[in-house]
Amino acid sequence: MLRWPGNFVHFVFLLLVVIVGGVIYGLARLGCALFVWGPRRPRAVATLRGYMLRQAMSALGATFIKLGQVMSTRPDLFPPEVIDQLRHLQDRLPPFSFRRVRRAIEADLGKPLGELFAEFDEKPVAAASVAQVHRARLKDGREVAVKVLRPGVRRQVERDQAILIMFARVIAVHPVWRRSDPVGHTRHFVEAIHDQTDLEIEAKNYTRFRANFAGVPHVSFPEVYPDYCSSRVLTMEFVRGTKIDALEKGRFYPALADTVRRMMFKMCFEDGFVHADLHPGNLVVQDGERLVIFDVGLAKLLHEDVLIQFIDMTKCIAMGTAEDLVNHLKRFHQYLDGVDWPKLRIEVEGFAKKFRAKDMARLEYGELIADLFALGRRYHVRPITDMMLVIVALITAQGIGKMLEPENNIWGTVATFLIPILMKRNEHVPDTAEAKAAVASA
Repeated sequence: MLRWPGNFVHFVFLLLVVIVGGVIYGLARLGCALFVWGPRRPRAVATLRGYMLRQAMSALGATFIKLGQVMSTRPDLFPPEVIDQLRHLQDRLPPFSFRRVRRAIEADLGKPLGELFAEFDEKPVAAASVAQVHRARLKDGREVAVKVLRPGVRRQVERDQAILIMFARVIAVHPVWRRSDPVGHTRHFVEAIHDQTDLEIEAKNYTRFRANFAGVPHVSFPEVYPDYCSSRVLTMEFVRGTKIDALEKGRFYPALADTVRRMMFKMCFEDGFVHADLHPGNLVVQDGERLVIFDVGLAKLLHEDVLIQFIDMTKCIAMGTAEDLVNHLKRFHQYLDGVDWPKLRIEVEGFAKKFRAKDMARLEYGELIADLFALGRRYHVRPITDMMLVIVALITAQGIGKMLEPENNIWGTVATFLIPILMKRNEHVPDTAEAKAAVASA
């Protein structure tokens, strides 16, 4: 529920940003119409739309920056040019005062800071829109990272959530726009942001990931210390190492790339519990081969039906036929009445031929998925939201794997990983060369 008058001022500011941004966009769109011709025009307009959206979200603050980052994980809803712009949103804010850090920790943990920690650095090692992190040391000597929620952020997210859903309901009045379910997608976006304002959720995610990967070599998650945690405070093992995006350029890391891929395959295909905010900044390498994953506030538990859908879709892409893919879309995806399935099948066959004709080691998973979802948008066929979180996680893992080992053929690796799972579940294995090669390798 909106509270006045403070929310009225915020609402007016939001409306002003939208109006001013709309005027600038209109003028720039006119420039595209006058000076950009041919096939370049749609891409130029989409890039402009994404740029204006990014600028508006940056101006509107923390919630909208996080919203843009979550939106950038939905290639089924937005074209690649818009996604690229949203990925440039920077989730960095000036740190809040140490006095407020101390107040939050002491209020939640019930003791003075000096009784809880032997050391506590006043200067944070990182500060973002939702929380900031300080290095500290427990009384028993263990070095820890203490994540503290930014004051008032949950209330701000709840206020912005009400405004965004109100806007979505206005958009849904239009019968054509209503087909895209703007209210449902807006709820998904803002709920994902809201979950990140409860650090107890992140602590539980760490515990679950540590249990899932307890016996897996070269992969670990920081240990959480529950006695020093609350909804506003998260205390965990301090991780030292080299972030993946800071590794020496020009070198290949095939063993590390394989660890990243198999870590993600295990999350997606075996555990059904996926880190949904994975990027190179969340991965630290220790001793050249050990991978430590953190920042798990956004994670998704897949229900069995979603897991089956995802396994089937990945099977179709990695080793299936065009007919397999069309059958998958009919069986699992959301679509409106009146889809021209014969015409869609012809386009899927063309898509499959183009895809199969490429050098598989050089094919980008993100490029493939973007083309597939562009096809889906034309025919109003979309995957369910939970599927998208996993697909984007795989895209990210493939991108990181390519950075570490550019020539790896992820499709062969995926197919080989899937074959035992398909057989265990008594699922259909396609009769293709790719599937036969995967069976031979499994």
